[in-house]
Amino acid sequence: MTGPLQGIRIIEFSQIIAGPVSGMLLSDLGADVIKVEPPWGDPWRAGIAPISDTESKGFIAVNRGKRSVSLDLTSDRGRDIVHKLVAQADVVTANNRADVLTNLGIDYETLREVKPDLIYSEITAFGREGPYANSPGYDLLMQGLTGVMAAEGILSGYQSGDFKMNEGVPRYLTAMPMVDYATGYSVVQSVCAALFYRERTGKGQKIETSLFANALTIQGLSLTHVENAPAPTVDFVNEELPLLREAGLTYAEIDAVYRERRVLPVAAFVYYRSYQTADQVITLGCLSEPLRKKAADCLGVDDIRFNEGYDPASEESIQFAIDLSRRVEEVIRAKPAAEWLRIFHEAGVPAATLHYVEEMLDHEQSRATGMIYELQHPIGGKVRGAGPLSRWSETSPEAVRPSPGLGEHTLEVLSEAGYSDAEIQGFVESGAAVTG
Repeated sequence: MTGPLQGIRIIEFSQIIAGPVSGMLLSDLGADVIKVEPPWGDPWRAGIAPISDTESKGFIAVNRGKRSVSLDLTSDRGRDIVHKLVAQADVVTANNRADVLTNLGIDYETLREVKPDLIYSEITAFGREGPYANSPGYDLLMQGLTGVMAAEGILSGYQSGDFKMNEGVPRYLTAMPMVDYATGYSVVQSVCAALFYRERTGKGQKIETSLFANALTIQGLSLTHVENAPAPTVDFVNEELPLLREAGLTYAEIDAVYRERRVLPVAAFVYYRSYQTADQVITLGCLSEPLRKKAADCLGVDDIRFNEGYDPASEESIQFAIDLSRRVEEVIRAKPAAEWLRIFHEAGVPAATLHYVEEMLDHEQSRATGMIYELQHPIGGKVRGAGPLSRWSETSPEAVRPSPGLGEHTLEVLSEAGYSDAEIQGFVESGAAVTG
């Protein structure tokens, strides 16, 4: 391991996605991440696209770089083992209900007695306070509860062949579990900051975050309310929405009213969107006035909204943007994508082709930046995916190993902890420890 966290040991009691994502990224940074699993394993081993009884594409995707130790924490011997591992570690990450953590003896209060300067990172669904404190929660629930799904407003449902479902209600964003991943990133940030604080003070501490908190944070732009410039949708939510719900309107009917009240950035109709060219789809991304003017010149259109003193929020301006967008659609459809990219790039206008994510495995930019790792998995064969997020001049992060088999490193880790071969054999025979 060569990353900046080399020498840091992390004990992971996390499962499914959010917690494991943080462990994977911390492993890339050089930490020795030991994933403690129950005898039956992380439930996500049977997650999306299973390839065996204990392996799935979903599990492989978020558990790279770790070592797996399988222990029965309902047994006294299992808890004794894990406490010994924690005593030799720096960080613990967990994402279980508070009562589960306490019953298994892996709650912060118990473990800081074992390791006084321990850094303990805990993920919950909603936080430990409030009316939802003890409720379970997943990415889907957070997308629905906090407004992500409503903001996207995709009501057309899912389709595979002739089969279609979920029409008329908002669609879950399936491209990625965005709240889970955001939570994983926030744990990495917090753990690194806590390690820095401990380096200065010698003090460990407990860190808490939640799926709920991260779902709100990543919607900061939409959630922010400015008293002297309130969005029309705020009045809709406070005044109209309760009445519409009480009247029994369907979600689609309510959403139609919401869309009427919602102010869209009218420039996005032309300069910040996707377009069909003569052959492929391209995206055009101009968020500043100078870039929008350059794009208009490339397109050969006259945008009167650039004139001095013109009100971009007026009804005339909005209608002009809609009409101009339709004209630009025709213009862009007349040339192939490669030609438009040449025109835009020569003018310094941000533009790119649209791809399926699977194309990124062999994309020239992915290769050039080293973003795609490749490791050999004992069951899955060659595994490729998104590698470390950053490059460092001195201590470069690295994808060190594929996701572990259940209990694959039990013998190795317990031996490192100081247990004899005879003791380890006794743990295995009693069921306190399971080997892969």
